[in-house]
Amino acid sequence: MENPQRLYVQPHPGRLEAQWVVGFVDGEGCFFVGINPHPEMTSGFQVLPEFTVVQHQRDVQLLHALKQFFGCGVVRKNHGNRMAYRVRSLDHLNGRIVPFFDQHPLKSKKRIDYAKFRRVLQLMTMGEHLKKAGMEKIRALASTMKTGCEDKVQLLWKQSETN
Repeated sequence: MENPQRLYVQPHPGRLEAQWVVGFVDGEGCFFVGINPHPEMTSGFQVLPEFTVVQHQRDVQLLHALKQFFGCGVVRKNHGNRMAYRVRSLDHLNGRIVPFFDQHPLKSKKRIDYAKFRRVLQLMTMGEHLKKAGMEKIRALASTMKTGCEDKVQLLWKQSETN
């Protein structure tokens, strides 16, 4: 039974438009930088950047449309009845996600987290995450990012480690 108070979402969305993606990510997206201890890494830590969008499973077609739009990432079960579109590859983040949001800026305060996320990716590309001083820069940036998506992303990382 369809909920009359919920906007109807077409089962097969057409080609997504850039400004729709910007608005959707402004409301539902997350730019996250996880830092985990990792004794085998030169700096003793592993930096885990991720762009993710989580939706109820009834709207999974939107996540698949985002995957098609960006041409990268995966759609996987998050937890419970939630699904997630996520991009973790540094190449894909730098080559597809960043250029898109540089060309089509976010409108909400999420653009501040995006700028920090982008800076972390730049530092990683320069190999700074392998140095103690670089890790401190990354840690400082990550610690000032909003944490509204940590729970979503941490569940994803924990789940993928067991798969």
